[in-house]
Amino acid sequence: MTTDTGSQTDRPIRQPYRVGFLLIDNFTLIALATAVEPLRVANQLAGTELYSWQLLTAEGGYARASDGITMVPDASIQEAHSFDLVIVVAGIDVTRSFSRREVQWLKQMARRHVLLGAVCTGPYVLASAGLLDGYACSAHWECLEAMQEDFPRVQTNNRLFTVERERMTCTGGTVPMHMMLSFLARRHGQELSNAISHMFVCDRVREESEQQPMPMHPGLARAQPKLAEAAQLMESNIEEPIELQELATLAGISRRQLERLFLKHMGCTPSRYYLRVRLNRARRLLKQTSCSIVEIASMCGFVSATHFSRCYRKTMGRAPKYERMEVFTPARADGLLTDTMASLPSSSLQALKRARTEPTYGTFEDSPEHTASG
Repeated sequence: MTTDTGSQTDRPIRQPYRVGFLLIDNFTLIALATAVEPLRVANQLAGTELYSWQLLTAEGGYARASDGITMVPDASIQEAHSFDLVIVVAGIDVTRSFSRREVQWLKQMARRHVLLGAVCTGPYVLASAGLLDGYACSAHWECLEAMQEDFPRVQTNNRLFTVERERMTCTGGTVPMHMMLSFLARRHGQELSNAISHMFVCDRVREESEQQPMPMHPGLARAQPKLAEAAQLMESNIEEPIELQELATLAGISRRQLERLFLKHMGCTPSRYYLRVRLNRARRLLKQTSCSIVEIASMCGFVSATHFSRCYRKTMGRAPKYERMEVFTPARADGLLTDTMASLPSSSLQALKRARTEPTYGTFEDSPEHTASG
């Protein structure tokens, strides 16, 4: 059995290794499940309790996931705990979902030299506690802009997950499973990690250095690498947009080829796609930060706030100030929800209402044929 990870590398390994999962209101259930399950299967395959875990909330009350499902925690953070690792699990609307009490408790865990982790948007909570200052950090792409603006001392990156000293952070979805498999490989060797991945019918364990895919469909990105490269260059150059000719040169194709690729596969010109990328980032900044509209216009490469507002209104269908207003104005069930929404089961309806403040809310426009086929 190998030595431990992070700040605990000099400690003898004891069993079970104790893990606490701090559930932040509106956490993402898939992120929690994919972080816990590797520990369960590690115990199963080893035939002994290598790991124990507890679900924690600030007050010990039920925790509600972003899909409306409630979880019964094992304990509150106020009770006495002794953990080797604490992982923060967060999800939608993270900037307003955690409390000072949770931040103070995490600081207390850090003072005890507990290994700290976070999944999905959970790194935002660790950063709010000042516990990622000077650390490299991965987080779900949807909250990266908020972290970059609010916590300049945090070295955010676009990798799937990052393990540095006594911190481990990762993006969302199924990526926590890959981070935990890497963690288990370092503690117990690759054989156990491989056996766990086989139990999950996982044909490839993803590496820490891999980049999280941005919103372009991954299948299209694989089939059209030049298109994906151009799109990634756009994502990486928002504050100072690149001219299309330079973009094509950097991608290794002609401008005419670039235009054909975007028209064929994205249904729009490269300029239109680039504008949408910049406006999508602006939307996330409007919803997740307190930056002024003038500041956001500059951050997203617009020459003036007036030009930004005009482009935003034309493309997004509303003025930037109204986008921000919706974040702070609770949705009224009687006025803003359609009859179809009102007929949904309560948990899905509540999840939909909570998602209204998310930057991606309402961005997918389904086609008539999809709607008809049900």
